[in-house]
Amino acid sequence: MQLVDILTNINLEDQKVALEVQKSIVDIQRFVENVVPKMKLGGRLFYIGAGTSGRLGVLDASECPPTFGVSSELIIGIIAGGDVALKGAIEFAEDDFLSGRTDLDQFSPNELDSILGITASGSTPYVLGAIEFANDIGMTTGCVTCNKNTPLANISKFPIEIIVGPEFITGSTRMKAGTAQKMVLNMISTSIMIQLGRVEDNKMVDMQLTNNKLFDRATKIIQNKLAINYEEAKLLLTQYGSVRAAIYSVKK
Repeated sequence: MQLVDILTNINLEDQKVALEVQKSIVDIQRFVENVVPKMKLGGRLFYIGAGTSGRLGVLDASECPPTFGVSSELIIGIIAGGDVALKGAIEFAEDDFLSGRTDLDQFSPNELDSILGITASGSTPYVLGAIEFANDIGMTTGCVTCNKNTPLANISKFPIEIIVGPEFITGSTRMKAGTAQKMVLNMISTSIMIQLGRVEDNKMVDMQLTNNKLFDRATKIIQNKLAINYEEAKLLLTQYGSVRAAIYSVKK
């Protein structure tokens, strides 16, 4: 193919992903509906996967504290091979059934916790081990796979199957499968945070002010919410340290 044809065809394949995710909204809803009540009682949500799937789980989990102002222990990403695997492949890590169980067990999980296994194939031993263990101790278990009727879906209480079809490069599940998984994780974590009250209107009122861009964004949220000028909003934000606190101080 010419370069323009390569890019065009990748894009055409990618366009199929959102439509496939749409077909699974009810399944995603069922999982979230079972996770949120437990989280309100102190439960946590774990993502677990290997390779691309594991990296996507760690990524989504790591973005929740700065976006929603929650503890890094509320949503936790676990990847086969540990943090080293975030930057490079760890040989045979995904094939170790017992490691999935061991890596989850180190967090002392209980029946208030939930876990989402992430694997395109739906048969990764590492993830299967973790989900089997989670079932044994009464956790809410779900999964995101890109194949039908997989071993993982069969043992998960709330399976989510996104059938994206063959990849542009055969077997390269970092492409459509990875995109589908990222979309589903965005939907899960965002909808959970909304139901936990970490969003007002559609604003990130609890975001961490970790740089000038975010401080400016937070100031503008306060400015618009309270119908005051920028400098007044900035002063409130400086005084109270968060969008929520600044807005509530005036409302109170």
